[in-house]
Amino acid sequence: MWEGCQPVYVDILASTLTIDPAKIEAAITSHTSAILATHVYGIPCDVEAIQTIADKHGLKVIYDAAHSFGVKVNGKSIFEYGDISTTSFHATKLFHTVEGGAVITKSAELTRKLSLLRNFGHAGPYEFEGMGINGKNSEFHAAMGLSVLPHISEILSNRKEQSERYKKLLKGLEITYPNNVHIEDYNYSYFPIIFPSEAILEKTMEALEANGIASRRYFYPSLNKLDEKSASCPISEDLSSRIVCLPLYYSLTAEEQRMIARILLRVQNNPNQ
Repeated sequence: MWEGCQPVYVDILASTLTIDPAKIEAAITSHTSAILATHVYGIPCDVEAIQTIADKHGLKVIYDAAHSFGVKVNGKSIFEYGDISTTSFHATKLFHTVEGGAVITKSAELTRKLSLLRNFGHAGPYEFEGMGINGKNSEFHAAMGLSVLPHISEILSNRKEQSERYKKLLKGLEITYPNNVHIEDYNYSYFPIIFPSEAILEKTMEALEANGIASRRYFYPSLNKLDEKSASCPISEDLSSRIVCLPLYYSLTAEEQRMIARILLRVQNNPNQ
């Protein structure tokens, strides 16, 4: 929107919560310039189907891969797909540099353009090639990233263990999960659960908060609801009203997870209390 582009929203797949490739083509017009898709909670979009559509219509593909550090598809990093992938190094991410992120592309021309854009357009001490911004990370951010990187395998393993423990503890609870079982290298970046109704979600969050436990309605609301001009995306709107992410972080203990599970089970068994 900053660039004067008009976003055209396409609904998601109920199974993976990623953009539905079958609905992309119907939304393409002569004004369409690119497909912008998000790998939600680290769950990859159908990258092959999207690329086929893009090639057919001569479109660029840009992926928001903020959640996807370490994820692989067909033995390749998820960052290798599309014309550009972006990822986040915010402090909430698996690999972080406190703030910032990265833009990944195989194009040497795009790499040079991005380098100019993030550094005022400087091509030399007294040379400018267009206008840029100050989008550089500092040495401090780099140092933090280098201190985290050696531990990334341990972080990923810990995250998987915590996610699997949650699923065992929540067995019997009337919830569903986004489908990530098909992913060869999933990073377990978040633990989202989908409730049968928004009312139960709200009661559960209230109970967690009363016990000093933070949960998050992530993502909420559905992105298309932020744009008054957008069409309805009923699947996204429905699921965004019923999904919440439970706490998931390196130092989360098994006992803390058991306490969270007890609260969720208590709310479901006694919804009117």
